[in-house]
Amino acid sequence: MTLDPDEYTVDELRDELDAVDDLETVQSVLEAEQTGQNRKTAREVIERRLEVLGEDAGTETDDETEGEYEETREDVGEDAEGEEVATESESDETTEAVDETADEDEAEEPEDEEEEDDGLSHPTRDKKHVRALQGGTYRDMWVFCETQQGELLDVSKEMLGKARELMDDYAEEYEEENVVAFLMGDDCRNLAEEAIAYGADVAVYHEDDRLERFLHTPFTRITAHMARGQGTDDSTDWRDYDEPRYALYPATNNGRDLSALVQGELDSGLASDCSDLFIEPEEISNPVKTGEPGVKKTFERVLHMKRPDFSGFEYSTILCLDNPDRDFHPQGASVIPGTFDVPEPDYDRDGLVVEHEMELEDEWFSVEITEYDTLEGGVDLTGHEVVVCLGRGIGDDPTRGMELGLELADAFEDAALGITRGIVTSSYQFEGHVEQYSKEERQIGETGQVVAPPLYIAAGVSGAVQHKVGMDESDTIVAINTDPEATIRDFSDYFIEGDLFEVLPRLTEAVKSGELPMEAATDGGEAE
Repeated sequence: MTLDPDEYTVDELRDELDAVDDLETVQSVLEAEQTGQNRKTAREVIERRLEVLGEDAGTETDDETEGEYEETREDVGEDAEGEEVATESESDETTEAVDETADEDEAEEPEDEEEEDDGLSHPTRDKKHVRALQGGTYRDMWVFCETQQGELLDVSKEMLGKARELMDDYAEEYEEENVVAFLMGDDCRNLAEEAIAYGADVAVYHEDDRLERFLHTPFTRITAHMARGQGTDDSTDWRDYDEPRYALYPATNNGRDLSALVQGELDSGLASDCSDLFIEPEEISNPVKTGEPGVKKTFERVLHMKRPDFSGFEYSTILCLDNPDRDFHPQGASVIPGTFDVPEPDYDRDGLVVEHEMELEDEWFSVEITEYDTLEGGVDLTGHEVVVCLGRGIGDDPTRGMELGLELADAFEDAALGITRGIVTSSYQFEGHVEQYSKEERQIGETGQVVAPPLYIAAGVSGAVQHKVGMDESDTIVAINTDPEATIRDFSDYFIEGDLFEVLPRLTEAVKSGELPMEAATDGGEAE
């Protein structure tokens, strides 16, 4: 049987080689590839087939496939470790010297090399790449629904709503697939039913008294077990695929931990702290993904995961694409809380609630929580019609500035007060009645909360990119600042050039009276 590798793509060549059982034939294919297109991915496919045939025949393929794993300096780069491979002319000149010293070298060679290997010279000698599930079947979008004190977190509801939107569009473009909520806890069946109301088609839950609080090992093992469809027939007969197509996690402390651990366990990728998601086909020319240089390939059903970079100064869209010999699933993302709207629940929605069954090992619970304190409820700045945010501009009189911000927020029917990180990290001295409003729980920005109200009022805020991440999705942004060149002006709808200690009282009075006797300074205009 003769094969010309130039006539096949890498995938086609792999299929053809599976039917070849003769070492010499496969070796000739390798030589033809090396003298032809010399595609790295094609060589790897041929070399793997040689390995399989060599193992079946009980022979060492290294001796029969000279140069099988050799790479030129062009392949590995200038920083490659080890000795240089001699060129053909250099090899001829040194052959005689090598022959003369061969016997001497053999005599000096230690009898047991393993005993002299300290394990440090070649720390990756035996490292093998762990490949994910190949040729698997993937379906559905899974959403980790984090709970706290017997309730679904708002971010869990947000993700269910977004997943419902994505999979409804997916059904129109491709086919119907489910939104699957998964959760764990000591008493969570009722929360699984609530997840159906917020958009899930299926809710898989695992109950155990020991799961009252988040623990890395059991939560990771249970999630991977669920994702792989392992368990009793009763807990898995609703599905007919190997692993989820997509997986969403909240970008909370626990969600960040779980997402990284589970995606690693499933040998897939993760885009963390995402602020937008959409599903579209994508054309790729990267030879690592297509298998051949100069070839474009369209990947279907790709989850595009948008996230802020460089502290929000730029945004990147992350794709989790399959290599030719490897499937990366589920395509995973963690979502910044407050990114999406919390949908209205529909308690009449039909859905399937499944109890997951799995034996949990005692050693997974080696850490026991014997005492704990319950912190006061945190401050949630999301979901309000108006958010008033104070920045370092209150520095001349921090207590008075905080009072003015609170007065303006109170003038609206539904408003909340937030602050920038500059206040959290400052040494401002606040009087006791307003000190509680200067804490980190009210911080807005990259390392704080993300808000998107219909109206956002920023007083004394410079507009650093870290803060912009937390509020630039607001419908209308009004900025108050004494500096006409402040960065926040670039992304504000209205800019009032003035001292917040003078502007805020007038603005508060205007809100209370329903009249606004001032003109915002925009495009270089002057404020009254």
